[in-house]
Parts: sequence; structure tokens; C-alpha cells
Amino acid sequence: MERAAQGAESGGGSNSSSRSSSRATSAGSSPSCSLAGRGVSGRSAAAGLGGGGSRSSPGSVAASPCGGSGRRREPALEGVLSKYTNLLQGWQNRYFVLDFEAGILQYFVNEQSKHQKPRGALSLSGAIVSLSDEAPHMLVVYAANGEMYKLRAADAKEKQFWVTQLRACAKYHMETNSKMMTQVEGQQKNLVHAIESLPGSGPLTALDQDLLLLKATSAATLSCLGECLSLLQQSLHHAGQSSHRPGASESILGWHGPKSHSTEQLKNGTLGSLPSASASITWAILPNSTEDEQAFPPEPEPEPEPNSGPELVLSEDEKSDTEDQEETELGVMEDQRSVILHLISQLKLGMDLTKVVLPTFILEKRSLLEMYADFLAHPDLLLAVAAGATPQDRVIGFVEYYLTAFHEGRKGALAKKPYNPIIGETFHCSWEVPKDKVKARRTAPPAPAGHEHPMADDSSKNYKLRFVAEQVSHHPPISCFYCECKEKRLCVNTHVWTKSKFMGMSVGVSMIGEGVLRLLEHGEEYVFTLPSAYARSILTLPWVELGGKVSITCAKTGYSATVIFHTKPFYGGKVHRVTAEVKHNPTNTIVCKAHGEWNGTLEFTYNNGETKVIDTTTLPVYPKKIRPLEKQGPMESRNLWREVTRCLRLGDMEAATEQKRRLEEKQRAEERKRENLRAPWRPKYFIQEGDGWVYFNPLWKAH
Repeated sequence: MERAAQGAESGGGSNSSSRSSSRATSAGSSPSCSLAGRGVSGRSAAAGLGGGGSRSSPGSVAASPCGGSGRRREPALEGVLSKYTNLLQGWQNRYFVLDFEAGILQYFVNEQSKHQKPRGALSLSGAIVSLSDEAPHMLVVYAANGEMYKLRAADAKEKQFWVTQLRACAKYHMETNSKMMTQVEGQQKNLVHAIESLPGSGPLTALDQDLLLLKATSAATLSCLGECLSLLQQSLHHAGQSSHRPGASESILGWHGPKSHSTEQLKNGTLGSLPSASASITWAILPNSTEDEQAFPPEPEPEPEPNSGPELVLSEDEKSDTEDQEETELGVMEDQRSVILHLISQLKLGMDLTKVVLPTFILEKRSLLEMYADFLAHPDLLLAVAAGATPQDRVIGFVEYYLTAFHEGRKGALAKKPYNPIIGETFHCSWEVPKDKVKARRTAPPAPAGHEHPMADDSSKNYKLRFVAEQVSHHPPISCFYCECKEKRLCVNTHVWTKSKFMGMSVGVSMIGEGVLRLLEHGEEYVFTLPSAYARSILTLPWVELGGKVSITCAKTGYSATVIFHTKPFYGGKVHRVTAEVKHNPTNTIVCKAHGEWNGTLEFTYNNGETKVIDTTTLPVYPKKIRPLEKQGPMESRNLWREVTRCLRLGDMEAATEQKRRLEEKQRAEERKRENLRAPWRPKYFIQEGDGWVYFNPLWKAH
């Protein structure tokens, strides 16, 4: 084998690829068992292939032409490539091995360590391999699980050689998986037929709960596999037309219905009950099951309640929130099991969950409107955005706040969902932030503070941040929230339409809409979107993750940011990963990059070489200030849901279900009355403007 010369090229301000020596070796094959037989360029099986110093020489190691067992073993391509690690370490020479038969690309520190555990590995089934002009002789491998390898070869021929082999390997395993899916689908149908053919009575019947669970689990698993395969095939097709690769979750979010034959609705599907999960965010991000079609006798329809104008919330009435935010773990209850089994039996892959009735025992004891307030658990970071001295400091400050805003979505690990807001429901609160805590994050990062709650009583020394949220629409379910700090001349206006979808083993929720942060002192507007959320493993231990690509843009300054919430790969990989990049578009300059976990540690690297680490778990959490129940209006969240919350705290699910039903039936009755009178609903605090909603008296209009 030719050894890689450890020379370095110049380019990109980082160590470049050393000259690699790639070759094909054989594990139990002769030249007659070459890659050419599987659609791989015959060039790879020819001894003495030249290409930028590369050679391919599939020598025979075994006596049998095809490995002796009748199963073909393909040559492995291996050699030195340069791999991009991160901004700090740049490009690193690594020894890569492509195992064609396994469909795996592995890398090691060097050739001597290739018999040890690899430093990393990518499954190439469904992978996309594209060229890149980001650096000389660069190629990028996008795995189906969201992982990405940026690689550099020694020269153009070496690069093209690797690209050809990697693409051939990905295509072969994609086609092989399609055949396997057909076989598995037939076996699953045989299983369902065998279960449904059992007698209706006796020791083992078609209604046995374990068999129903097996039936539903197999169908959901097959549905997921079928959809994944379909999405991968689409990705490969698009990759052949363009080198552009969509964001981590764009394919999933762009899917509009089942395509595999395994998505037929089962009559008796089942699902295990929903125990807790080890996630720092909960079903709070997964609200979109508007319990709207319950089979209860209709109650007398009341007159629609008039929706009075905006109410004045007095600051002196607000007190620090002392309500317990933790959820009690009750464990898995057998009487709840059959309810969820029946629920899942009615669901199809891709089904819109807007009108699916969810059982009361999975509810969290607060409304979605209140959960949106948790985006402001670190108000000091938000107010610090306005303190930035330059546009670059301000956009980076907002990205830092944005990435730390999600982990306080819920305290505890329970995978539950909040109450779906009733139309006209509102939530008010505020925060008081000591002025000496609000500083530009880049120039004066605060010392670690743990989880103490900063107290602020002297209003003259504090900034006041006010928050109001309102449910402005029932179909579709649209929530709006607005917050402002008059002293800092800063405000945020956001509208969100939550749209959920059943995905077999998961529930996905798209957060459709946008928010706008306005810094009136600087005349800047930052438009941002929100990630999607997924409840994973709903058949076993539910947990929640964020996914998708979001954007932050400021038209005035030309700065923008792209944030990608990476979903966990099916095999291995980390959970809750996020990466971000801030760019000055007029000069095409990247001024900041970030990576880490949105509910853990985040590392920021700036274009001046500085770095900063933020541990979201040690950031100080400022408690909300909220009026006591006796001073809240009838449509304010905590007062509106107080009886449901009380029954949930007592563990009386039957009473909680009844109280919840009464609220929702009243909403439906009032909606029917408005339809009869042709009287449209008019929100209190928000006005529809085009496709969005705007607060009725925003700071930018008041000043």
C-alpha cells in the first residue's frame, strides 16, 4: 500500500488535506467478484488505477472466488482524507475505510489504528454525496440520520474517485433496502392476518391485549420504515438534480401523506401507556390536539359571551409566582393502558391530530399560553440584546438568547402536554430584572450563577418586562404573544399556528408562524421562526426533541442567522444537538458559529478567534410575576382551568375529564352561536394584519 504523504496544502486558513493514497482491498474475494458487478465503476476494480496518487488493487485474500460461503464480499476502499472537525481544530488527516458490503464509511486516527474501534462511522444507505467549493477538492457526505462529513482529497481525481465509490455504495444499499422492505411488509401482513384469524373466544383470542399491542407496534414500525425509505429515495432523486441538501428536518416536514402499503388503519391497534421520559422539555411544545369532537350529549347553547376590550393589568397586583412547576410521576397505570391502546388504533400515518381526543391523564397542569412565557425564563439575556454596541454584537446577542430560550420549556422529565387554549383565553405576567444584570453578553459575560432565582424588589433599580398571550383562533389553533420593555425600547410580537401529525412511532408538531424582535433604539427588526417538535418513542418511553432549520434575519443591517436543531439519528448519535451560523450577507462573512445541546452546553466561536461557553443548566431563572387567582378575569388561563388543575392535583381523572369537557363544550356552543349570528370572533389584544397577528398597542406605535 502506498502511504499518505503528510504534506499540507494552503487554503482556507486551515490545515488542508494531505495527499491521500486510496486503494481497494478485498476481504475474501477475487478480481472476478469486483464492484463493477454492482453498478460501481469498473475502474475501481482495475489494478493500478491512477487518480491523484490513488491506487486500487483488489488482491485476493481468500481461496473462494466469492468468499467460499456463496455470499459475495466486496473490496473495501481505504486511504487518507482530510476531515473538517470544527473551527478550532480545523482540518485533520484521518484514515478512511469504505466497507461496500456493510454500506459503512468509517474513519480512524491513522492506518495503524484501523483494527481498533473507529473514531466515527456513517451508514451510507440513503446518503447524499456532493461536491463543494468551500475548500479545494472538497466533498460532503450527508448521512440519512442527519450527520455530515466534510472531507478533502489530495487532488481533483482523488476527490472524484471517492465520490464515485461513495455514491455507488449509497445507491446499492438503497435498492437493497427497498427489496427488504417488500419482504418485511409481506411478513407483517401475514402476522396481522394470523392474529385476526384467531377465534373470538377461548384462551387466546384476536382481542388479547398483548397481541393487539404486537399488531399495532408492528404496523407503526413498518409505517415508519416505509416512510423513511420513501423520504430517502426522494432525497437521492433531488440530489441527482442539485447539490443543495435540505435542512435536517425539511424532508419530514414536507411530507404530506402515506406512500407505503403498510399504512392501512388497523381496527384493533394498541399502544402502551405513556410513562415519563428523560427529557428536559415536555409535551408543552406538542399542544396540537384540539379536543373538539367528543361524543357527549349537547348542552343548551348559551348566548355567546361578548369579548370586551383590552383589560388593564395593574403591576401592583402581580406577585412572584410560587406555583409548583414540577410534575408528579405516577407511573404506568393499567387502567390507562386500554385507553391509549384504543386511541392509537384509530390513527393512520400522517394523520392530522387536530381533532383527536387525548386522554386527560397525559395533560400537564398549565395552558400552552403560559408555557410560551417560559421562552422568557432568562429575560436578562433578551434585554441584553439592546445593549450591544454594534449590529454584529446585537445579532449575536439575539442568537445567544434564542439558543438558550428552549430548555426552560418545562422543569422535570415528564412527557406531558399542556391544555389546548380556549379561544379568547389570555395569560398575563411580567418580570423584573435588575439593571446591573443586563449587559452586552459578548463584552461582559456574567459569572456562573447556578439555579438560584434572582429577586428584584426595588422597581427603580429594575427593568420591567411585560407579557401577554391570547388564543386568537380555534380552527386553525393560533396563539399570539407579545412582550415589551419600555425602558429598553424593546418588544417581541409572535404568532404561532401549531399543526400536528401522527408519524407512527412519533408525533410531530410544526410551529408555523414567526416572531419579530424590534429594537426601537436602533431601528432594527429581527424576524425569526420556530423549530418543529417531536414526541418520540410513544410506544415505550416518550421523550421530546426539537428539529428543523430556523432563520433569524435583520434586513436593515444585513445580518442573518441559520439555526439547525438536529434530530437524533436512529442508531447512535447525540440528542438535542443544535448548530448555528451568523453571517453578514453584504460581505458574505461568517461572524459567529455555535454548536452544542440546546438544553445543555453551547459553545460559541467568533470571527475574531474568541470563544465562549454557555451552560443553559446554570443560567439564573427569573420567576414570573402573576396576579393571584382571585384578581384574574374569567378567561385568564389559570382561572379558566383552575378546576381541571385542582382535579389533576388530586389525581381525580374522571372529575378532571368532566371539567375539561364542560370548558370545551361551552367553547363549541359559543362558536355555533356565533356562526348562526354570523358574528366573527374578535380577539382582545391582537389584530390580524395579512397572514399575521399584531398586538393592538405595540411599543413601536406608541412611541
